[in-house]
Amino acid sequence: MAGMLDSIDQRTQLVGENRLELLLFRLAGPQVYGINVFKVKEVLQCPHLSIFPKSHHVVIGVAHIRSGTIPIMDMGLATGNQSVGDPKNCFVIITEYNTATQGFLVSGVERIVNMNWEDIHPPPKGTGREHYLTAVTEVDERLVEIIDVEKILSEVSPMREDISADVLDQAKASVGEARKVLIADDSKIARKQVTKCLETLGIEVTALNDGRQALDHLKQLVEEGITPSQQYALMISDIEMPEMDGYTLTTNVRNDPRMSDLHIILHTSLSGVFNKAMVEKVGANDFIAKFNPDVLASKVSERIKEVYGDS
Repeated sequence: MAGMLDSIDQRTQLVGENRLELLLFRLAGPQVYGINVFKVKEVLQCPHLSIFPKSHHVVIGVAHIRSGTIPIMDMGLATGNQSVGDPKNCFVIITEYNTATQGFLVSGVERIVNMNWEDIHPPPKGTGREHYLTAVTEVDERLVEIIDVEKILSEVSPMREDISADVLDQAKASVGEARKVLIADDSKIARKQVTKCLETLGIEVTALNDGRQALDHLKQLVEEGITPSQQYALMISDIEMPEMDGYTLTTNVRNDPRMSDLHIILHTSLSGVFNKAMVEKVGANDFIAKFNPDVLASKVSERIKEVYGDS
């Protein structure tokens, strides 16, 4: 699998062009799945696994890779299906989500494909695994399912969602009367987490499912004679979203003088050294990794204080 992943410089060329690269893989059957290459650190034959006592049942062990200990999850079990099989005959996709590294056991890895986010669509309603899907697409006339990894991680290793008391008191003091914030995120889990965090501060939230919806909403405001930056103190956008990603959403907002002054924070589970360059390239104001309620609350309250002053 060495050489499968492109360099950071090559991948950053996709920024703002509404494109992504998917690593295609399989679980126990013929169904093909995909994961954004940006989140993949390495793909390797499954190494020796050590049993981790009292771990979640989808965590089949830990692997010692490059002087680090990484939990390995069976992706089949994690999505409510059968195990992908004997680890000795499987591969591990090492990923980085929410500043943490973990591995996912899969039965096979196929190849990397370059795609347009416009060809990535929300999962159809009523599908059996919709609960674990964040999007679907088609490659070579085959349906490719993109799994909501954030949902898996929230079940296997729940993150703290409450704002700590001292941060909450300080943030509430800065927010004062209710303000409005726009968020765009395709993950139900992420929308719920961000909404809960902001509503705790007394902020009114408009939550949309992807970048296309957010841009259409902003354009509608403009057509009604409403300036988005006066309607919302800021917009918090995920990066990975079907139809239109957060980079392209930001680029479109910055290129439209009617809304170009809207403050934008990119909030994503993507992490790595390339983020700063990407944020600067598309013109976002800030970047924060998912999901730290204290950091999110502090950033939002600081922005509101900057706009409205002390309440």
